[in-house]
Amino acid sequence: MLFFVRQLTLAVAVLLFAGCKPQASLPLDQQLYVWQRQWTSAHHPALRDSRADFSTLRVLALQAFPNAGWSRARIDPQVLKRDGRPLIAVMRLDGQLKSLDQAQVTAQILQVIADWQAQGLTLSGIEVDHDAGNARLPAYAQFLKHLRAALPPSLPLSITALPAWLDSGQLATLLQTVDSSVLQVHAVSDPRRGLFDPDQALQWARAWARITDKPFYLALPAYGVALLPDEGGAPLVESEVPLERGGQRQELLADPRQLSQLGNTLREDPPAHLAGLIWFRLPLANDRRAWSLTTLRAVARGDALNSQLGLTLSETDGLYDLTLDNPGNLDSAWPARITVKARDCEGADALAGYALQQSPDLLTFTRLRDGRLPAGAQRAIGWARCAHIDQGGSHVDP
Repeated sequence: MLFFVRQLTLAVAVLLFAGCKPQASLPLDQQLYVWQRQWTSAHHPALRDSRADFSTLRVLALQAFPNAGWSRARIDPQVLKRDGRPLIAVMRLDGQLKSLDQAQVTAQILQVIADWQAQGLTLSGIEVDHDAGNARLPAYAQFLKHLRAALPPSLPLSITALPAWLDSGQLATLLQTVDSSVLQVHAVSDPRRGLFDPDQALQWARAWARITDKPFYLALPAYGVALLPDEGGAPLVESEVPLERGGQRQELLADPRQLSQLGNTLREDPPAHLAGLIWFRLPLANDRRAWSLTTLRAVARGDALNSQLGLTLSETDGLYDLTLDNPGNLDSAWPARITVKARDCEGADALAGYALQQSPDLLTFTRLRDGRLPAGAQRAIGWARCAHIDQGGSHVDP
């Protein structure tokens, strides 16, 4: 009996000790939006290189806009089949549509599903992206019930959701019509506040968790936009598609450091029912307003972020090419100024984006416009034909 008591005491002590040990933060499922309307050859390497870190692809499939009607995204089904990850087709119904014709919209969505299946694609779900105003949420819930009844029972239905819906008494009813929701916590509501406020995003996520008892995701930004003045006063937003319009552009970019900190907070203390994070959007090699995939992967993993801007000189018969390098994992703004100690220079010049000032023993490259150097990338900034350049005497100012 004494042996049994000792063993029981030991077992209790072990359990108590285990309960006091700090628990490692749980990983969060990471997914990607693929939002390009026209697929190109750049999609294959981008998808290939994202496979290790992002579990699921949410692909823009169909759009409906006022006056413009319906349009399909021109995807590459062969690339998606080779990729093999779970695939969710996103149906974008613009919030400015006067109403949703249940029969027509449902028919369009069912046709997309049939067409994708005919191309050999297996869908893991459907997402409806409709920025309905709060007054229209009851009608939207009725549409979703109609759509749910028309979809195959085994095909999950999710919706993109707005934080503004938290003010609606209809939200709980709306969320009962779908299997999951995606809370979008990035937008241009006030140019002074940027694209994203991490504290506000966390508040919205915790408020959402108190209303829904179903899985939800957070849609997070990994991109930037430009704001252009409009005659009516409200700014026009230029993102992945350039606008044929002149005027001064105000660039807004989601800060990877802010998103990384939010991700760490969510891992350590996730809101109830939070199923994961979805990043907008898959970056292509020529997407100048998206984070690089290197930076996006680092943020998704929770890695420490760092940029390591430096200057590399390559010399051939006295001709030096000057190249800016970023071997870190964080995209970086072009440095404001780069100085290089040099003597007996016969000639030198800066390349696009920089201007050169030359003195007897110093070359100074000054930034003329804003730009970003992606993580792991290089950019030539100029050249010089000099008797000697002291690489150790070069200096890069942020």
